[in-house]
Amino acid sequence: MPQVPDCSGFLRAVRDEHQPEVCDTRLKKITILFSILGLALLTGATAWVGAGAVARAVVSIGLVGFVATVACQLGTDLVLGVAWRSACRGIGTRHLTMARIVRDAAASCLPFSTVGGILIGMRATCRPQTGRRRAVEWPEAASANVVDITTEVLGQIVFVLLGVVCLAGHQGSDRFVGPVVLGTVLLAFGIAGFIWTQQSGGTLVRRIATFLGKNIASQWQHVMMGGVGTIQERLEETWSHPGRIAAAASLHLVGWICSAGTIWVAYRFLGAHLSLTNAIAIEGVTCGIMSASFLVPAGLGVQEAAYMTLGSAFGIDPSISVGLSLLRRGRDLVIGVPALLIWQAGEMRRARYRRSQELQTAYAPPAIPERRAS
Repeated sequence: MPQVPDCSGFLRAVRDEHQPEVCDTRLKKITILFSILGLALLTGATAWVGAGAVARAVVSIGLVGFVATVACQLGTDLVLGVAWRSACRGIGTRHLTMARIVRDAAASCLPFSTVGGILIGMRATCRPQTGRRRAVEWPEAASANVVDITTEVLGQIVFVLLGVVCLAGHQGSDRFVGPVVLGTVLLAFGIAGFIWTQQSGGTLVRRIATFLGKNIASQWQHVMMGGVGTIQERLEETWSHPGRIAAAASLHLVGWICSAGTIWVAYRFLGAHLSLTNAIAIEGVTCGIMSASFLVPAGLGVQEAAYMTLGSAFGIDPSISVGLSLLRRGRDLVIGVPALLIWQAGEMRRARYRRSQELQTAYAPPAIPERRAS
């Protein structure tokens, strides 16, 4: 969730008319390092609880249980799309929901960090004018994603604190409360500063666009810089409606609670009976831990370790928690891969259409001037 492509040009998931390549080798090295560490942590956790026990836990959920978790996640995605629409009224709920799924899929199914998923989400939010649907250009798409991520973090802060409240008092859980609360307070201060920059930080927005243009996709720089003023205007216009922002943050909180409900359903199918409040505690604190590890692609290893440790506080066998994490990754792949393929197919169709239009313009015969009657 809150969430620069981290790989080099061999993956071109983010495209524009010129097919830009990602070229920041330092980010690539950092991503590879965190990926290796995450895989090592995941492998170690699986070996510690026993690969056989984990496999039995995964199989025990059955097809019905897995379909139920996928359906719950799709319902949560719809809630998140409605939350986005509450803040950005100019774009339809269906389009925003699909863009949201693509944004999350890029972060969970591709070797990108959360920030890489954001850039792909911005691209997925853009669309040409077709029929009755108006075009969504880069400035509007960028500002819409920034506002959605901000309202999501506002809901996340409340959700994490709710998880801490549900966790407090359980044996062996005290060691999590202090660090998670401290991290949440720091996150709250950070998001407050981020909101201030959106409302009055035009210079900072320009610096961020310059950084992205120089360090991530240099061929985007002119497009980004050309739309900075429009982005700032759209951000200020959106934040001038506090009621919409509050509604979006509240719906995002509902979405977070729905994600805890999905975990509760999965645990029930896995044979671990716990209450919904316990599921909120596990998911809320895990969410806080995952936010601190946003540079790790897909939270490899971090997610498994968090579920194992928090599940143990409620008497859940570690193999079941690791199995739950693997099922969650499988669910993300089942939803995310088709979404990315559909989006990429649409990108290819639009690219072919643009090329055909350019060729027709380039090779069109010159117009013959009309002769005046003598």
